[in-house]
Amino acid sequence: MGISARVPETPLMEFQMSLHDKPLLKRGRHGRRRSGEAVPDIDSSIEAESGSGTLSPPIIDRIFKMKSAVAGALALAAAVSAQAPLYGQCGGQGWTGATTCVSGSVCTYSNQWYSQCLPGSAATTTSRSSTLATSTRAATTSSVGATSRTSSATTPPSTGFPKAVGTKFSIDGVAKYYPGTNCYWCSFLTNAADVDLVLGHLKTSGLRILRIWGFNDVNTIPQYDNWFQYLSASGSQINTGENGLGRLDTVVASAEKNGIKLIINFVNNWNDYGGINAYVNAFGGDHNGWYTNTAAQTQYLKYVQTVVNRYKASPAIFAWELANEPRCQGCATSVIYNWAKSTSAYVKSLDPNHMVTLGDEGMGLPGDTSYPYQYGEGTDWVGLLNITTLDFGTFHLYPNSWSVGYDTGAKWVADHAKACVAANKPCFFEEYGAPSDHCTIERPWQIASVATAGMAGDAFWQLGDTISTGQSHNDGNTIYYGTDEWTCLVTNHVAETN
Repeated sequence: MGISARVPETPLMEFQMSLHDKPLLKRGRHGRRRSGEAVPDIDSSIEAESGSGTLSPPIIDRIFKMKSAVAGALALAAAVSAQAPLYGQCGGQGWTGATTCVSGSVCTYSNQWYSQCLPGSAATTTSRSSTLATSTRAATTSSVGATSRTSSATTPPSTGFPKAVGTKFSIDGVAKYYPGTNCYWCSFLTNAADVDLVLGHLKTSGLRILRIWGFNDVNTIPQYDNWFQYLSASGSQINTGENGLGRLDTVVASAEKNGIKLIINFVNNWNDYGGINAYVNAFGGDHNGWYTNTAAQTQYLKYVQTVVNRYKASPAIFAWELANEPRCQGCATSVIYNWAKSTSAYVKSLDPNHMVTLGDEGMGLPGDTSYPYQYGEGTDWVGLLNITTLDFGTFHLYPNSWSVGYDTGAKWVADHAKACVAANKPCFFEEYGAPSDHCTIERPWQIASVATAGMAGDAFWQLGDTISTGQSHNDGNTIYYGTDEWTCLVTNHVAETN
């Protein structure tokens, strides 16, 4: 069993608060005068010294010096209040705040979205240390190591990673429609041969995109089972051992060997594998408050930092995903919008070379007042799509769960694709499924997606295969490798996209 590494406190929330214009930014800090603080009364001090007579030259000289000193102090205070704090944001695309830093720090370019005040002077190198947990001995110990990352304004992002090209995805320089699938359970396999078997089957089938869980949050450390992050108000831990992020290491390595591109998700809206409520259990509040809970968001960003820094050099990464199906029922849509905007910008500051997406279900669309077009789950899909640090839009489809007809699928695809065309971003049909009659129900959705302008790819829920322990979990939506359903929904689908 791996011993986890405790991640030290880092200034991640300073970054997040600097991007939130409303919920998290604490006004009145960094050099502003506190309420009730006295201002020197120059005139009364002059009167005390001069009496009622004519001012003498020495007193006039003192008046001039006192007023000059106070004016200088007020000017300095104004300048300081306009400076960004240590570790605060000082630049980036769309940034309208302070562009100079407090004494002892320098505004350091990270990427086009983010520059940060880091310790040093203007002559220092623009190197940035980020702390992450690294495993030193699988399943026994792990330690915290520092990695140094040097950024330069003249260094463009790499062109070798998957990217968005208009409304299409480009993989290995080829911009086209890409089919894929979901495999949440792949992240928790304990046998590397099973991982290679499953991803090898994807390769031979022609599926290029695989979405996996990059989280496994617990409030009690299990004795034998996998866990990625232990959440507690008294001290959270990120497990980099063999039964922690070592499991993800295996999937990433196999994806590299097989040419598979991974979407890695950071947290679940639902309770499976911990999710948002695991943070609530540790840090208090409720599910809807998680998006603005300072303690929860600080730990979430630490985890994001650890995962992104661990794999950001890998060619197997397709995109980072902020959450699986984030919802904030009954909330103003600004809650998820502000969170997605600040968090995606933070991920881009860590890794400007890979795409970032939200992972939402696509709810909150204009032109229809029925569910799931309504905004009641807290998402405004068009607004979220227009966040500059989100590279593509995602949407899901489960008519059986949503109590809508299966024949609504083509319209659901078309309505999202229309918004993607307007935004000039790819649309990814990220999850879809039905509890039975998979080929009959889901095949028309695939055909509609491939034929619709603005659509860049899809991923059915979910992948099934036979591994060393038997068949993988069947939740009713599962499509097993080698079956007639696989031929219908994978073989035939891949053929129409080539």
